[in-house]
Amino acid sequence: MTFSKVCIYGAGAIGGWIGARLAQQPGVKLSVVARGATLAALQQHGLRLQMGAETPLLSVPVKTSAQPADLGVQDLVVIAVKAPALAEVAQHIAPLIGPHTVVLTAMNGVPWWFLQGFGGEHANTSLASVDPQGRIAQSIPAQHIMGCVVHSSCSLRGPAEVQHHFGNGLIIGEPSGEVSPRVQALHALLQSAGFDATLSPQIQKDTWYKLWGNMTVNPVSALTGATTDKILNDPLVRGFISQVMLEAKAIGAAIGIPIDQQPEDRHAVTRKLGAFKTSMLQDVEAKRAVELDALVGAVRELGQIVGVATPFTDALLGLARLQAQEMGLYPAA
Repeated sequence: MTFSKVCIYGAGAIGGWIGARLAQQPGVKLSVVARGATLAALQQHGLRLQMGAETPLLSVPVKTSAQPADLGVQDLVVIAVKAPALAEVAQHIAPLIGPHTVVLTAMNGVPWWFLQGFGGEHANTSLASVDPQGRIAQSIPAQHIMGCVVHSSCSLRGPAEVQHHFGNGLIIGEPSGEVSPRVQALHALLQSAGFDATLSPQIQKDTWYKLWGNMTVNPVSALTGATTDKILNDPLVRGFISQVMLEAKAIGAAIGIPIDQQPEDRHAVTRKLGAFKTSMLQDVEAKRAVELDALVGAVRELGQIVGVATPFTDALLGLARLQAQEMGLYPAA
């Protein structure tokens, strides 16, 4: 299988980084679904990427439109939006998907397809926290989905202009764990494009491990306005975070994705990244909708599904949700 027609749905920092790198590959024709200032910037300058202070600014031409129907059926669609925007994406994505299209979800948190063909006795259970009416699952059929876990830090310097900071990792895998020809072909393409691409035999475990760290520090930073170093330096806050992580660890073990670390092990990994503002704190400061459902709400729901009590997760979700509602960044109850 080849991926000559590639579309980025969500040309933010991560989507722009992936798209610009793929667009440099021979035979790849990149298109982008965009609106507003991003659409205007793409039409005028193309998609721009700065990989480091000493490297020249890369600019790649793209075909772009606010209407997916203008771009046509793709071989690969990369969804790189924040979770709150996914329902709207699902409403409009159909013209991009043909019989053999791969839809790669490069997003944070628990995806709507998490239990698709996975989870033992709980396999194929839908998650109302991230897909309340099941509309996303209806719009993006399961056979098209491939999972992706991103380990990279990027930001936007302006519309359609990405600054890459650190990290180059993309972990991909079929939800079923199958080493299919299409996942092998995509893995090869990503490696050719210069990513540190890893082929996962269980993409749910990689998703859960990344979530294990950012499901706590993200909402706590949004609540407090504190950078990660200050959060982990406070013993009471760190202790609370560790209790949430232990609940998530028990849930993961119940659905077949055990974590062989303790919370303090993961705190040490976070500390190595230095003092930084989490993405959720940046969203709060910019008055953007927050990803609470995918990062925390879905964990609580999974706990209910498998029968693991989550009092600390409940408290974190309740506090963060109330704050976001008061700021107009989360739907009111």
